[in-house]
Amino acid sequence: MAMDRLSDKIYGCLLGGLIGDAMGAPTERLHYEEIIEKFGPDGVTDFEGVGTDDTAIREQLLDAIFKSEGRPNVDNFAQSFIDFKEQNRHLWFISVRNAVGKIEQGLELPAYAGWGNMQSSSTAMSISPMGILNACNPRQAAIETMDVASFIHNGMSGYCRDAACAMAAAVASAFEANATIDTVIDAATRYLLPVSAGELTRTIAAALELAASAGSYESFREGYYADFQRTMLADSMETIPAVLSILKLAEGDPERSIVWGANFGRDADTIGTMIGGVVGALHGASGLPPAWVAKVEANPDVKYRETTPRLAGLVRSRLKEAQERIEAVEALS
Repeated sequence: MAMDRLSDKIYGCLLGGLIGDAMGAPTERLHYEEIIEKFGPDGVTDFEGVGTDDTAIREQLLDAIFKSEGRPNVDNFAQSFIDFKEQNRHLWFISVRNAVGKIEQGLELPAYAGWGNMQSSSTAMSISPMGILNACNPRQAAIETMDVASFIHNGMSGYCRDAACAMAAAVASAFEANATIDTVIDAATRYLLPVSAGELTRTIAAALELAASAGSYESFREGYYADFQRTMLADSMETIPAVLSILKLAEGDPERSIVWGANFGRDADTIGTMIGGVVGALHGASGLPPAWVAKVEANPDVKYRETTPRLAGLVRSRLKEAQERIEAVEALS
């Protein structure tokens, strides 16, 4: 069945995220030298399965979006962890389990469960549906994500919430008709808080400078390992600058971007899924390698053909509401 451009981009974002997650899964926690030794000079170039916790939590967010009729908030996102506890708990990282434990024990309300949790990329890696909902409106994507992402991170780890805002804005920007990888990367930081998210913004800028001067993916990867590693590999301060820099180096090419992300090592599945979501939204499913798309579509457990029109309907419904507000204000003139 033929898709319009909006649906193609939604479908591409969902597919790309899963593919990047699955391709990066075998290289997670490995040093890039270990990847070369284990998989050869070309590294991992294909995938199996349907991803890891990145994709699982994204599915939870999608469920929260549908149950809230396209207006998800921190309470809805928190409820998704209760609803999917039996199915996904074994996949959740420490910061997620901490947040869920707090609300289960009545220690915190959802809006405050993220305070004091350790750093991770647990929201940034799964946040692309917030960008889809706010297609072509990266500012609003960042605003709404600030609320949703506070369930897992706030306070000292609040920059991980900012990282989720960056990725949601990047995906939203990728839906624009004239979007380029440069406009997408710009949108990732344009709508972050200028002071409160300053450290993340500066780290992203420094990583992009390294990418510009490195001359090659391999040189960039070596330099990034030397200068940008954090104590914990899942730290958003490490993964998000890497994602945006790899996208820049690969010029937004879907295949090259995802393969480079998957072979970056460290938190490779998370890097891969964020890259895949962005390039999928930018180029659409029609712009992804056909063999990769066919492999996902052959899996009966993947329902993105059904998810896509539901999301497209919510996007159009929100646009209709926005138009009604415009008309209401114009009536006051």
